[in-house]
Amino acid sequence: MDMSQYLDLFIDESKEHLQAINERLLELEKTPEDMSVVNDIFRSAHTLKGMSATMGFEDLANLTHQMENVLDGIRNRRLSVTPELLDVIFEAVDHLEAMISSIAAGGDGTRDVRRTVEQLKRIEQGEMPNKQAAREEPPLEHAYGEFEYHVLEQAKEQGFSVYEIRVRLRDDCLLKAARVYMVFEQLNEVGEIVKAMPPVEMLEEEQFDREFLVTVVSKAPADELQKRLMGISEIDDVKVSMLSSNEPPAESEKAAAPQQPAAMEQAAAVQAEAEAPEKQTAKQATKTIRVNIERLDMLMNLFEELVVDRGRLEQISRELNHAELTETVERMSRISSDLQTIILNMRMVPVETVFNRFPRMVRQLARELGKKVRLDVIGAETELDRTVIDEIGDPLVHLLRNALDHGIEAPDVRAARGKPEEGTIQLRAYHSGNHVFIEIEDDGAGISREKVLKKSINRGIVSPEAAEHLTDEQVYELIFAPGFSTADHISDISGRGVGLDVVKSTIESLGGTVAVDSRPGQGSLFSIQLPLTLSIISVLLVQIAAETYAIPLSSIMETALIRKEDVFYVHNQPVIDFRGKVVPLVRLKDVFAVPGVSDDSETVPAVIVRKGEKLAALAVDSFIGQQEVVLKSLGNYLSSVFAISGATILGDGRVALIIDCNALVK
Repeated sequence: MDMSQYLDLFIDESKEHLQAINERLLELEKTPEDMSVVNDIFRSAHTLKGMSATMGFEDLANLTHQMENVLDGIRNRRLSVTPELLDVIFEAVDHLEAMISSIAAGGDGTRDVRRTVEQLKRIEQGEMPNKQAAREEPPLEHAYGEFEYHVLEQAKEQGFSVYEIRVRLRDDCLLKAARVYMVFEQLNEVGEIVKAMPPVEMLEEEQFDREFLVTVVSKAPADELQKRLMGISEIDDVKVSMLSSNEPPAESEKAAAPQQPAAMEQAAAVQAEAEAPEKQTAKQATKTIRVNIERLDMLMNLFEELVVDRGRLEQISRELNHAELTETVERMSRISSDLQTIILNMRMVPVETVFNRFPRMVRQLARELGKKVRLDVIGAETELDRTVIDEIGDPLVHLLRNALDHGIEAPDVRAARGKPEEGTIQLRAYHSGNHVFIEIEDDGAGISREKVLKKSINRGIVSPEAAEHLTDEQVYELIFAPGFSTADHISDISGRGVGLDVVKSTIESLGGTVAVDSRPGQGSLFSIQLPLTLSIISVLLVQIAAETYAIPLSSIMETALIRKEDVFYVHNQPVIDFRGKVVPLVRLKDVFAVPGVSDDSETVPAVIVRKGEKLAALAVDSFIGQQEVVLKSLGNYLSSVFAISGATILGDGRVALIIDCNALVK
């Protein structure tokens, strides 16, 4: 029976079960007596074992079977749940994730898991692991499939050498994925990479400890490869060994044995044990398809041109006043609007895909630091553009590591200060207008104003005279200066400030901003504001003298006509009374220095815009109307223009600037 037709379904379902196991294991650590959690983990492991055996992935099935035995011991109360026992199970789950990634990348899913299996067997027999044994890393080893074996053999026949290169990063390396990329860049200059362990996907997502293995074919000598890689910063050690011969895979490894119908019936029976919601998820998984993000970019670019032409057609139909043409254009507008919604939603991904890896990371770092920390994730279903999702992971890792290491105090210190021994970190995501906000808040020690100022003065970031007049908000901004740190000693986790300049530059490169607020002794709040990166937006077109500007509808509360006698001045700033609130009046003609004669009319058209809780009234000359436009960048030369976020091409070919309301409200 051909099993390849079931492979995609197997990979999707396996990833879902592993994610469920990860989440439930974290819950089990908090409530070790809750047998319903153990039953959920056991059910997922049992299903995964049956699926793996049916598909012929024996290593995966054997490891899951051994993990299942330990879970059964916990379920029957023969074994007690300890952090060290969970460390071993987490290690087994890491192996399973690596195997599934290998299978998804076209490999055979083989991996050396003997040490972990032995540990699980000893646990099953009642021998509890100690802390040190649970943390030992298994050695990385490559297992070559038949195709890889032939590639290496052909390379050697053509005069290439085959090297296995073991790279170990420094313990204090912060951007592991960046170092992996630099290693690959160096190796690709002098050879070709055949295989990586862990797989490339896991390396990119930093799902490895400090060490990884790369197989390379090259004509360069081994010492040159070693010299190149040791020249990369934060590389601790590089070992280059030449493969003299490659044994072809055994017959049993070349292909899974043909499965009998009975085996398929067994898999069906195992699947039947899963809950109804899980079945529904599996059915949905078969209807997904992976599309390269570049194809979506091309589709978006073509649709943007269509939107510009649609605007032109709408204007022509209004000018000609032809009934049939107007009806056809209106119908085309409705269809293209639906198409636009579909295209934009295709690019949106829940931030959950990034947030999922943080509970495990927080648990591990808290154990290393000897602290008790709870991570609360709120709003994981919030959606962001895929390009932003790919970049946001590293900044969030920096902020979480800093909150753990320098924000949350040790349990005894917290107890002495009258706080609960367990610290709390909240990771929140939510939509607001045309932006997504991600916030990381901890209830730790906060940021010391005096300490920040002292370090800033010592490093020459700010002068002693200027330091006296800085507000708290301005002082906290200083921690984003390059190389700034308030840590008394450098740890392998990091002190508050290490890498925060990297966080700020990454966020700003995505068109976002990052702000910090802190209360000494009570905690800190880092707030990241990101654009939804929707390149097609709804705007209100307004006239200012002879020029047309666009204001995003997502920022607008309402429009109003304000009588001139209702405008009064506070500290020489014009303001209005808007529904009982004093709101500043911003004259856009003055802000953008638009030439034109002064208006003698008794009323002022104004657009009321909001940023968070702050309001502002933007004074214009007249309202033109609502329209959907394509947001175009002004390019690198005009990237710093105040209060302008981009431009658009109108239906008549003119260019209208798009106003950044957030900058004006500030």
